[in-house]
Amino acid sequence: MTEFIRKRAANAKNDILSGITVALALVPEAVAFAFVAGVDPLVGLYAAFMIGLITSIFGGRPGMISGATGALAVVMVSLVAEGNAMGEASEQLGLYYLFATVILMGVIQMLAGVLKLGKFVRLIPHPVMMGFVNGLAIVIFLSQLGMFKDVNGDWFSGNSLWVMVSLVALTMGIMFGLPKLTKKLPEALVAILVVSAIVIFGNLDVATVGSFITDGGGEGLKGGLPQFQTDIFSKVPFNLQTLWFIGPYALILAAIGLIESLMTLNLIDELTETRGNANRECMAQGGANIVTGFFGGMGGCAMIGQSLINIKSGGRTRLSGIVAAVLLLMFILFASSYIEQIPIAALVGVMFMVVIGTFAWSSFRILNKIPFSDVIVLVAVSSLTVIFDLAIAVIAGVIISALVFSWENAKRIRARKRMRDDGTKIYEIWGPLFFGSIIAFNEKFDVKNDPEKVEVDFVESRISDHSAIEAIFSLVNKYEAAGKQIKLKHLSEDCKILLYKSSPKFREVIVEDIDDPRYHLAENPEAFTKGLSEYKL
Repeated sequence: MTEFIRKRAANAKNDILSGITVALALVPEAVAFAFVAGVDPLVGLYAAFMIGLITSIFGGRPGMISGATGALAVVMVSLVAEGNAMGEASEQLGLYYLFATVILMGVIQMLAGVLKLGKFVRLIPHPVMMGFVNGLAIVIFLSQLGMFKDVNGDWFSGNSLWVMVSLVALTMGIMFGLPKLTKKLPEALVAILVVSAIVIFGNLDVATVGSFITDGGGEGLKGGLPQFQTDIFSKVPFNLQTLWFIGPYALILAAIGLIESLMTLNLIDELTETRGNANRECMAQGGANIVTGFFGGMGGCAMIGQSLINIKSGGRTRLSGIVAAVLLLMFILFASSYIEQIPIAALVGVMFMVVIGTFAWSSFRILNKIPFSDVIVLVAVSSLTVIFDLAIAVIAGVIISALVFSWENAKRIRARKRMRDDGTKIYEIWGPLFFGSIIAFNEKFDVKNDPEKVEVDFVESRISDHSAIEAIFSLVNKYEAAGKQIKLKHLSEDCKILLYKSSPKFREVIVEDIDDPRYHLAENPEAFTKGLSEYKL
């Protein structure tokens, strides 16, 4: 018992220290992602606090950190802009439409958890994941280029440009070099503090968080506890037109949030050699987004970078995420006035380093080492992410990968032919028989020139779907129409049952054998699960 308590206390120490590190790193990123989305920094900070706290307590992956992320922020930009355009010139309704969208996004994510859809993340191939992170990095990079423009939309030039570039480069240099000296200090926070001190004490005339807010019509940061947003009900009309507007955004945000969260969950599972609960994480992410939408947050999901920081710093339990969220609230309550003094250049430098860390640079090295189809998927997902959004890109990548897989397997159907002494022709079928390989399967048979007796052996083949059953049914009918006798061997029980139901004559065609396969067709989920368990046994 003493040893157990000692280990728990030591782990609690690691969790607390890791939580502090994560909280310090969360502040600049939450503020930066809020700028990406075009909303006040407090909206990002509130989201990081509420989502981080709720998912740490109720989520399916202890040690995973959630908050405001760039993947969602880049989608929210157009949502906020279109929402502002829907009101009068003096009104800024985009923020309230964002809150309503985040609430609907949370409902969709909770439904995904209830329907147990979290397991489907395993269907995402590795090239799709690489394209996902590459596209995300490119989108974040492009979104930061707008910070090199003045309030009139003109690009910086002359001295303003050089000062901006120098401060951004200094921020990136500190973040790159500090970990080589010591890993005990959060490099993002140190870089922002150093650059902010140079701007303040050097009296440099550069854009800051405070000036950015006031230029946009805001009143500056007012740190406090999150407040219930009653204005959502008065400023956002609850009708079909609103649902038609926010519905697509909510679906896209929900898909992106779940994909990034479940991908992060799988990554942490591999690092810690433990197993998280994907469906529970869906429920927690959805509930957190509903709460943050009602209390003035921009929504969020799991953060790959912060989660890795937490795991590498020793955080393993829910305590690390709770400490990070509570400490972040302390920053909001007591340090909001200092956040206003942060120069925009420092945040841009932080985001550029996020881009460098997010981009899968190894994808260039492996392009000539992986199948060409995977290269197409990787490039397509990255391109679609930039052109459209992450959800469409990932879905398209999965579809392309599935089609490539089906095509490759469709080409693997084979038939070995031989003759018995009694004149019977034997077709030994090799490879999977499914909708994609039916044409190649039919081409193996020569009904017109075959002898009077034909036997088709499926012992080395797998009947995968109903299309394959229909192909077998059609083949038997062709031979019988030609006045020839055909026998089928080594069909699974599922195949036999379906063929018996289609026509009683199959009881005469199918040869019952003790070594018939025991797999089940995928069109019957319960039977498929049962067959899989038998296979494992």
